[in-house]
Amino acid sequence: MTRQTSKFTALNLAADRAIGDPVAEATGAPCKSLSPVGGVPMVIRVIEALEASSEVDSCILCGPSREIISQSPEISQALSKDNIRWIPHRETPSTSTYEALQHIDQGKPVLVTTADHALLTPQIVDYFCSQARQTDYDLAVGLASYEMLCKAFPNCRRTVTKLKDGNFCSCNLFAFLTPESYSAANFWRQVEQQRKKPLRIVSVCGWITVLRFLLGQLTMEDGLRRISRRMGLKAGAIMMVQPEAAVDVDTVGDLALANKIIANRGNDYSGN
Repeated sequence: MTRQTSKFTALNLAADRAIGDPVAEATGAPCKSLSPVGGVPMVIRVIEALEASSEVDSCILCGPSREIISQSPEISQALSKDNIRWIPHRETPSTSTYEALQHIDQGKPVLVTTADHALLTPQIVDYFCSQARQTDYDLAVGLASYEMLCKAFPNCRRTVTKLKDGNFCSCNLFAFLTPESYSAANFWRQVEQQRKKPLRIVSVCGWITVLRFLLGQLTMEDGLRRISRRMGLKAGAIMMVQPEAAVDVDTVGDLALANKIIANRGNDYSGN
């Protein structure tokens, strides 16, 4: 395992997953990532948070399409900077990530996030990346306690993974910390390709892992250890302390919540 000490390259996944996204339709935006939160397109909020982070020195925007970009002066202006470049998206987030990693210098760590992470702040990015650096993981994923999220935002609805030692929400933050970690994108792609075929997902993740999960006996540490073994690397979780880290904008309800949070904290990206 080769540790990288340079700053992160950030991969910002900004393409819609399907036609007719409800958030885009509600805001009249040409795609979800251009839907405004607090008057600023979500994708621009994410780009600005990444640019202001002390852990990131360059950003790759994956999607939206060139046609949509031509309709957005904000994205066009962002892409005029030397440290930001655009690449076309692929069929799915995992495939986009896999393809992008093939063209990134393996001597640098890579941060992957999404353009609908409208509440992302430089502080969230710095915390996740700095914590990930201090581990011996090949791959780090950001997670948040569901209880912390509910305490901060009682009406927030999120997908929850219920494990024996707690309930956790994804934060759409992934750190590829070693060259070996790049193989995880291919594993993710395999799982995503089989998402509608439960038995095949089991074959990818392992019967024992899935069975322990269904029986409520799987802890986070055990699950990550088993998945690490399947991928042939070491994966681990970074527990985030900022509840906003677990809030992305997937629904119109999420959009309303994000607008409310931004209005309450102002437009200074404090994350506090």
